[in-house]
Amino acid sequence: MPKVVVVVPTYNERENLPVLVGQLLALDVHVLVVDDNSPDGTGEVADKLVADAPGRVGVLHRTAKDGLGRAYVAGMTRALDEGADVVIQMDADLSHPVSVIPLMVSTVLESDVVLGSRYVTGGSTAAEWPWHRKALSAWANFYVNAVLRLGVRDATAGFKAWRASALRAIDLGSVRSNGYSFQVEMNHRAVRAGLRIAEVPIRFEERTEGASKMSLGVQVESALTPWKLLLGRGKSK
Repeated sequence: MPKVVVVVPTYNERENLPVLVGQLLALDVHVLVVDDNSPDGTGEVADKLVADAPGRVGVLHRTAKDGLGRAYVAGMTRALDEGADVVIQMDADLSHPVSVIPLMVSTVLESDVVLGSRYVTGGSTAAEWPWHRKALSAWANFYVNAVLRLGVRDATAGFKAWRASALRAIDLGSVRSNGYSFQVEMNHRAVRAGLRIAEVPIRFEERTEGASKMSLGVQVESALTPWKLLLGRGKSK
């Protein structure tokens, strides 16, 4: 069986993290929490989870909150260094369905990258989302694909499975985008590297605890990143 490591960045997710890790431990996967010095004590919660499941759960404590992209690069790099065959990235807020992970793993072994997609047949967004949020999400996907021609239905997806060879092929350590634009740059690199990208349907749920990390600065960066990548300023291979 391949070694599957789920990388979960956290910042103020002390309520959600134990629930998510409990769900993940019911599967045959390892979990790596990447905590950005959360002031609510998420790091201490992660340490307890490590103590309760040694060898299955790990934690990478970072001293500063410097963005989702940097957290993922650090966590994915650690996972590769520790022998992961498949690396899964997912949010800590319970918006991504753990139940889809076995399908993602089996699919990625026949491809290179798998997106947990809201916009393929069978996929959906949270019923609680107001119409304007759904419209913004759909527009963001249209916008990214119009600029970069990625050829995927969910270009901004944050729930993904990568073969270790795929992460090495895109030169993970040189990824510079942060926030949600990190997802776009990773997809762009995968397309440029000629990797095989598959999509499986998911239902994206609204978080029940904690606050969203979507700020104005994140939105601005996300809007500018496709053009930076297109014009060669994103250092994409």
